[in-house]
Order: sequence, then structure tokens, then C-alpha cells
Amino acid sequence: MTERDTHRVIPLMDQRASSLPLPSTAFDIQRRILPHGLLSDTRGRDLRDLRISVTDRCNFRCNYCMPKEIFDKNYTYLKHADLLSFEEITRLARQFIAHGVQKIRLTGGEPLLRKNIERLIGQLSELRTLDGRPLDLTLTTNGSLLARKARDLKSAGLQRITVSLDGLDDAVFRRMNDVDFPVADVLAGIEAAQAAGLAPIKINMVVKRGTNEQQILPMARHFMGSGMVLRFIEYMDVGATNGWRMDEVLPSAEVVKLIQTELPLVQLAPSQPGETAERWGYAGADGQHDPRLGEIGVISSVTQAFCSSCNRARLSTEGQLYLCLFAEKGYDLRSLLRADASDADLANAVAHIWQNRSDHYSELRSALGPDTGPPVKRVEMSYIGG
Repeated sequence: MTERDTHRVIPLMDQRASSLPLPSTAFDIQRRILPHGLLSDTRGRDLRDLRISVTDRCNFRCNYCMPKEIFDKNYTYLKHADLLSFEEITRLARQFIAHGVQKIRLTGGEPLLRKNIERLIGQLSELRTLDGRPLDLTLTTNGSLLARKARDLKSAGLQRITVSLDGLDDAVFRRMNDVDFPVADVLAGIEAAQAAGLAPIKINMVVKRGTNEQQILPMARHFMGSGMVLRFIEYMDVGATNGWRMDEVLPSAEVVKLIQTELPLVQLAPSQPGETAERWGYAGADGQHDPRLGEIGVISSVTQAFCSSCNRARLSTEGQLYLCLFAEKGYDLRSLLRADASDADLANAVAHIWQNRSDHYSELRSALGPDTGPPVKRVEMSYIGG
């Protein structure tokens, strides 16, 4: 972290204690929405993807997510009793699946810090989509605990995994995680995940101009032909603690251009509706995509908003439902759970919340200009997950 970084961290505005009121229609039996697997919001975006944060804790202090100046030894984390139990998470997941969710991603914080996470994975792996297929069940991790947990995660029912890795140079990596954690241990975790069959593995690299852009080409070389998909993510204005500035964003177009100076790329079609990453395949000698060499992805949430196809809901570790990664507040589903609401009531609440959804923050940012900066209040990525 540079000296400039330490002087522009914004004080944390805790959003965990407040929430939006549940829609009154959610409790109106006459206006009950029966689950039928196709739930759309005000912009016609279907609910297909649920991100579940299982902990607000992390053992890294990456300055773009959990800067040490804020998340220090005095920071107050959620109490265990405030967290959704595994049974509560699974019960809510069933209601989302009834409305069409096909994919669940477990996030954090660092999800592998949640004790007995394998038990939750086992419960979720038993759920089925409306057409009887297993869920697309995955997890995002910083990889620090992956070497010792990969086999157990696979045995529990996890299908695949995404690992955050912001560089291969050990000095750069230690500086970015800000806890002096060696990159070799994360690479060992990735190897363990591959050996355990957690595939396909995706590698996420947040690119921050002036910090780690020199790692783009080494990362592209390293993972080409590995069977893993490397994705470059623009540094985003999530939360209010990372001092985000537009001049530290390296546009994805520049990332692609840089890689193409050494490794020819061919643009590929999206693999599924609502996909956030733009796909580029490594080209062979004939100039066509060579599947053996693999592909990369670029996620351009700052320079190329993809709000129009966003099909994700986000559930915080204490049961707040967020409709956007950049939201200020969520809807308190935990209160319904712990007030003995029926499954029909829970499903109805989810339906009315999603049907009223109109969030499109990235499009608004693009229209207003990114240099307006984030608002004072914003849910933190470490609380809601990426």
C-alpha cells in the first residue's frame, strides 16, 4: 500500500444494522405470487443466480476490499447468533430455487473461515432445480485454506471453485493481501483443488492501476493451457472504505490489448445468459481459437455496465437480501425466518422484492460520470461478497 492510499481511506459506515422495509404486498394473501420458476424484475431480468455470504470475516486485508486501517483488531464483527444457520440458509435457498435460481455461489469474507462449511455444502448439494438437475454449486475463496480443504469440499458436494489471485510475484501478492501471505500457498491450494476435481477452476484477478498491472502478462502466460479460466476484473467502487478512484481503474479493453501484444486472442460468444465476463480465447497458429490453450475473461463493471442482464440476488451472512452489489441497504429475511414464517410467506416475500427490483447502479454511474465517486453509504464487499 502506498502512502497516498493510507491518507484517503473513508471511515466505515456500518450498513448491517439497517434494512429496507419488506413490501407490504409480501404479506397480502390475496396477492400471493406462487413460485413457478420464472420470476422477472421491472426490467425483465429473470432471477437465476444467488450469491450467499457465509461470513463477514477474512484473513486477508486487501486494500480494495478490507483495508487494514478500517478492519483492524478493534473492528466489531457479527456475533455468531446473528449469522444465518446452515439450516436457515438451506431453507431460504429452497425458496429462491422455486423462483428459478439455478446457481448458488458461496462467498464471504472468506467462506472457508466459516466453521463446518462442508456441512452447508452437503445440504445445498442435495437440492435440485425445478427440472430435477443438481444446482450449479460453487464457492469463491482467497485460496489460503484451500490446500487442506479441497478434497473435503469436493466430497461434500461442491462442484467447482473460483480463486482470487491478484498476481504471481510474491512481493506484489504479499503487498496486496497486506498480511504477508505467500503466493506459493495459494498456488498449492489451486493445485489441490484441481487434483480434487473441483473444475472448471476460475482465477479472478482484480487489476488496480499503479499496483499490479505488471502482473497481467505473467498471469496470462501462467494459466494459458492449464484448463483454468483466468478473469481480469476492473477495480470497482464497492463499499465506502477503499478510497476508490477512477484513475486507478485499468479498463478491460486495455487489458485485452496488452495481452494481445504477446498472446493472440479471439473473442468468444457468451457461454450463458447474464454472464458478466466477456470471453476471449487464445488463438492457435491458424488464428482461430485453440481450445487446448483455453481462454480468459474480462469483467468490465466500471467501463461497460452489464446491468441490463444482471440476474443475481445476494444474501448476506445475517440474512439481508441485496438486489445489487452496489446497494445501500437490503431486505431483512432473517426476521421472517425467526418469526416462524411459512415457506409460502418466505417465497412470497422474495417474489415481491424481486418483482419490484429496478437496480442499475453501473449504468447510472456511467451516465453521471465515474468521478462523482461512491456515495457515503454503500454495502461493503467483505460483507456481501463479490
